[in-house]
Amino acid sequence: LKEAELFTRKAIKIKPDYAEAHSNLGIILRKVGRLKEAELSTRKAIEIKPDYADAYSNLGNILIDLGKPKEAELPLRKAIEIKPESADNHFNLGLTMKDFGKPQEAELLFRQAIENKPDFAEAYSNLGGILLELGKLKEAELSLLKAIKIKPDFAKAYFALSTINQTNFNQIWMETLFSENILNTTSKKDQIDLFFARSNILHQEKKYKESSKYLEIANNYKLDIQSSNPERLICQSKLLLGKSNTQEINKQEYLNSPESIFIVGMFRSGSTLLESILSMNNSVNALGEVDILEHSFLKYQQRSNVLTLAELYWEMTTNNPTNLKITTNKMLYNYQYAGIICGQIPNSKIVHCIRNPLDNILSIYRANFATKEAYFSSLIDCTKIYLDQDNIMNEYKKRFRSNIYDLDYDLLVRNPNEEIKSLISWLGWKWDDIYLSPHLNQRSVSTASNIQVRSQINSKSVGGWKNYREMLKPAIEILVKTDKYRELFS
Repeated sequence: LKEAELFTRKAIKIKPDYAEAHSNLGIILRKVGRLKEAELSTRKAIEIKPDYADAYSNLGNILIDLGKPKEAELPLRKAIEIKPESADNHFNLGLTMKDFGKPQEAELLFRQAIENKPDFAEAYSNLGGILLELGKLKEAELSLLKAIKIKPDFAKAYFALSTINQTNFNQIWMETLFSENILNTTSKKDQIDLFFARSNILHQEKKYKESSKYLEIANNYKLDIQSSNPERLICQSKLLLGKSNTQEINKQEYLNSPESIFIVGMFRSGSTLLESILSMNNSVNALGEVDILEHSFLKYQQRSNVLTLAELYWEMTTNNPTNLKITTNKMLYNYQYAGIICGQIPNSKIVHCIRNPLDNILSIYRANFATKEAYFSSLIDCTKIYLDQDNIMNEYKKRFRSNIYDLDYDLLVRNPNEEIKSLISWLGWKWDDIYLSPHLNQRSVSTASNIQVRSQINSKSVGGWKNYREMLKPAIEILVKTDKYRELFS
């Protein structure tokens, strides 16, 4: 790449208006991580040659890498306009629409990419993922099967297939997944998906000991790529606990403010199910997992404007085209901001999702999250975060008990009628039986719970940790040292 860069720059020096050379330089710079320079080179190529479709496509990809997906949309659409026969252009825009939370548009773009290029395995795989989000499970399965037929070692497609509950697994792809040959042809990173897929299938077959083996391999591989650092989150919890003692605002001034519901707690604690229940209310705008509260707080801390934290937050929620009076925010780490929410955002309510800690930790360990948080792959560190979250929320409940509702997942799935009615009553909403059927919700679900939330509420996973007791020993050893959980797990 260094040599390639030198020769490309030489070409540009000889012929400064050589658009292809500027575009190629942008590709090289992107590969070595010099994204700002890559953006400038690619924009130069477009300046010289305004109808250069590949340059527009490359610019879109660079902007995505820079964390500017909204800016990326325009050049990606321009690439399609110039070169509509390109499968890659439709595919890249499909990925962007997927990140935007626009699954229907992403589906159409992936289908167009496949129409333009029938052997496009990545497009079939991503289409399968989108169809899973939309609850079209049979179509998703067929699309994913097509992906591995074209590309037999496609790890992500195997993992996605393994998340679909099936009575009869397709023996052909199962044999490939469990073969040694597929491990010989894939990278260590891809093998993470393969080992998680093996574990999922063995779990469905109730072969928990073998499932544990692959879970530990997969998560250890993840930790080899990125080490866990739970202390960062724990320190942030303490810092924000201290900041929650600041002066509270006069809530009387905001009696007609929007109703802001914050769903907080640990991942895999029933938050996606809860959001599906609440969003059955037609007045609810489900924001999903958005970090707008953190952005609003950081902006508020700068003191560079006259708006309150609440006003900054509401300003960001109304960027959504649906101007509904009630919003739900499912950024689970907002538990760290619970005191700030209660003190500074009028008409706010917090629902704290809680669950048996070992069921919760196991579910996180099994989830194969696509996230930078590495503590998910460490049973010890995940337990530390669970206890920190538990302790922090207990502190906030002492001060803001009337603003915080505890939703126990185990109670919810065992007795949904009683628990959902209690929650709706606490919110002050009018009762409707539709809240008892969240599986009928038509919204897309892009979390690891996208399969489960399409099923009727059930208690199948309650107590599932007992099947993995041996593997969970590191977590149990920590929990039994606490007064709260000593008797439960000793």
